[in-house]
Amino acid sequence: MNSFVALVIERICILGKPKPNQSRLIAYELVSQVNRQGAYANLRLPELLSNSKMEQSNRAFTTELAYGTLRMQGKHDYIASKYLDRSIDEVDPKIVDLIRIGIHQITQMRVPNHAAVSETVEVAKFVAGESKASYVNAILRKVTSEEASISEIQDLPVIQRLSIEYSHPEWIVSSFYDCLKDWQEVEELLGSNNLPAAPDLVCWPGKSTINEIESLGGVKIPGIPNGFNVPIIPSEFPPVLERRVGVQDRGSQLVVENFLATAENNQKWLDLCAGPGGKAAYLYNWIKVNHPESKFISNEINPTRAELVKRVTNNNDVLVNDGTKPDNFLDKYDRILIDAPCTGLGALRRRPEARWRKSVVNLKELVALQRNLLSSAYSLLNPSGMIAYVTCSPHLAETKGQVIDFLGSHPDMKLVPMQSLMLENKSGVQEDGTMQLWTHKNQSDAMFMALFKKEV
Repeated sequence: MNSFVALVIERICILGKPKPNQSRLIAYELVSQVNRQGAYANLRLPELLSNSKMEQSNRAFTTELAYGTLRMQGKHDYIASKYLDRSIDEVDPKIVDLIRIGIHQITQMRVPNHAAVSETVEVAKFVAGESKASYVNAILRKVTSEEASISEIQDLPVIQRLSIEYSHPEWIVSSFYDCLKDWQEVEELLGSNNLPAAPDLVCWPGKSTINEIESLGGVKIPGIPNGFNVPIIPSEFPPVLERRVGVQDRGSQLVVENFLATAENNQKWLDLCAGPGGKAAYLYNWIKVNHPESKFISNEINPTRAELVKRVTNNNDVLVNDGTKPDNFLDKYDRILIDAPCTGLGALRRRPEARWRKSVVNLKELVALQRNLLSSAYSLLNPSGMIAYVTCSPHLAETKGQVIDFLGSHPDMKLVPMQSLMLENKSGVQEDGTMQLWTHKNQSDAMFMALFKKEV
C-alpha cells in the first residue's frame, strides 16, 4: 500500500479525528508534491490512485480537483491574495495549497460552498494542524461570502487580465499573441488549455490495427490513420500493457505521419532526441513493416529515458549520446528527427504544472540547445537527406526563428514545403511550408514542424 495512504489510515484510526475525505486528501498530496517537490502530475497521480482503492467516481473527482487546481492556481492565488493578511509568498506552503484546493472547489466545480469549505478544513486539520486549519477556514469563508468575484480585472491591461482570468503567466500570454496576432484567438487558446483532455492512443504498425482496437471498444480519431481513444484509463487497456499500442497525442502522430511521407527504400533513419520513445516507437514499427531494408536508430542523452526507448523499439538500436556532438556518432543518415527539448507551451492542457515551471530564462537556454541540435544534425546528414525539426511549442523563438536562423547559417539546406508532400492530413500546414497545430483549432497539442533538405 502507498505509504502516504497507509499513514492516513493509521492516523485516522488512532486519532478518530480529523476525518479528511480521501479524494481531497489525495488531491492535496498531489498538489503538494508537484508544487513543493517537483513531481510530475501525470506520473504521480496514477500511483496515488492505484493504491487508494477508491471507486471510479471518486478517482474522477480527485483527478478533476488536483489537475484543475494545478492549472488554475494562478487565478486562485489572485483571489486568495484579496483576503490574506500578508503576501502569499510569506504564507505557509501547506496553507497556500489547501486554500488553492478550496477555492477550486468553490469557483470551478459543482461542490456546494459549505462542503468545499468544511471538507478542505478537515484535510487542513490532518496535514497542518488545528491552528492552520482555522486560518484556512477563515480565508475560504471570506471567499464564499464575496462569491470570489474578480470583476475588477476587466479594467486591467489585456495581457494582465487574461493572465489572471485564464491562469497563465503573462510571458506565455504575450508569446501566444505574437503568434496569433488576435486577442480573441488568444483567449480561445487559453481557454482550451484549461480543459481536461482525454488521452489519444496510437496503433503501432505490425503490432496492432484499428480494426482490432475497435473490436476492443476503441474509437478511431477522424483524420488520424492509426489514432484512437478508449473509454477507460489507457494504462488499464490490454494492448498498452502488451506494448502493442502507445499513448500519444494526435499532434505527435501527425508529425510522424508527415515525416514518413518522405520515406524511400533503403534509408538510414535517426531519432536524435528519442526519449521517452513515443515518436521513436511509431517510426520504428512503421519502417520495420513498410521498409524492412531500412535502418532506424534512436539516440537519447539520458540513460534512464534511453531505457524507456528500448522498451518500445529494438534494444540494440538505441544509442546514449549527447546529440549536440556529431563526433559521438559513427554514421551518416538520410532522415533525422529532432524532437527538440522545448518550453512545452503546446501541451499545457495535458501537463497542468508545466505553465508554472518554465520562464524566459529557460526559453533562452532551450533556444541555444535547439540551435546546437540542428547544427549537429546537419553534420550527420547525407546529401539529399532531410531533417524534421519538431517542437511541442508555438513560441516564435523556438519555431520560425529557428527556421530562419538555420537556413541562414546553412546555405545548402532548403525548406521542404509541407504542401509538396502526399499527406493524408494537411492540418496545420502554413503558407510558408511549415506546420503549426493549435489546441483550440485542432484539438491537439500545439506541435510545430519544419522539414529541411540538404542539396547535393
